[in-house]
Amino acid sequence: LAQKYDPQKEAELRTWIESVTGQQIGPDFQKGLKDGVILCELMNKLQPNSVRKINRSAQNWHQLENLSNFIKAMASYGMNPVDLFEANDLFESGNLTQVQVSLLALAGMAKTKGLQSGVDIGVKYSEKQQRNFDEAKMKAGQCVIGLQMGTNKCASQSGMTAYGTRRHLYDPKNQILPPMDHSTISLQMGTNKCASQVGMTAPGTRRHIYDAKMGTEKCDNSSMSLQMGSNQGANQSGQVFGLGRQIYDPKYCPQGSQGEVANAAGDQSGDPPGYHYYREEESY
Repeated sequence: LAQKYDPQKEAELRTWIESVTGQQIGPDFQKGLKDGVILCELMNKLQPNSVRKINRSAQNWHQLENLSNFIKAMASYGMNPVDLFEANDLFESGNLTQVQVSLLALAGMAKTKGLQSGVDIGVKYSEKQQRNFDEAKMKAGQCVIGLQMGTNKCASQSGMTAYGTRRHLYDPKNQILPPMDHSTISLQMGTNKCASQVGMTAPGTRRHIYDAKMGTEKCDNSSMSLQMGSNQGANQSGQVFGLGRQIYDPKYCPQGSQGEVANAAGDQSGDPPGYHYYREEESY
């Protein structure tokens, strides 16, 4: 806060206060305004009788009372509460930056109210511009749609078709003629108009895809597609339920007729030629 204190603004405030009150502040700005006498005189110049009693005693509580009366007078003069300072900010040098801001705001308020002084200091407050419109102008403004909001005021459904029907988009200026019929299906919508089930097979049956122009003809009904599963043409020939199935290799099977194989199977004393088997010994 101390770094924000502007010595140039202090010199301007000193010149302005001395020109309005006609009193000298002295070399030290803080000590010259500490007792609150000059500040109370300043408020009486800006707004007569705003501070009715000014204590000129050197006692601390009298000086603090002068500063409190000055702050109350600034609030009644029209100052914003955020622009005011506290008595200790000036009396104890607690926040001289806020004191400087308050005095600059007071100079701006005085300029706004038309105070003429030889020092141009402070920023003039903005004035309220009151405008009065007649009833006709107020009603005309009710149909104006702001660009920063959405509204459906003054909207209607004139020209709208029934819900669910198609609307053709065309522009005569761009040589886009209206549609000639009502069976045209737009690419921007979905419809089942003019659709039928002609050529459709029963659900679950296969449909062969072929093209006579490309020489792709359908062959037979037993062809299985690679993209589906089928049991067409299958049977149970050779299937045995519940019985074991022997797996053998002709390299290890006996060579000869069926009779020789049967006799070799009945004779367990010797090994048949070309046939080797293993016999497990019984353990007692």
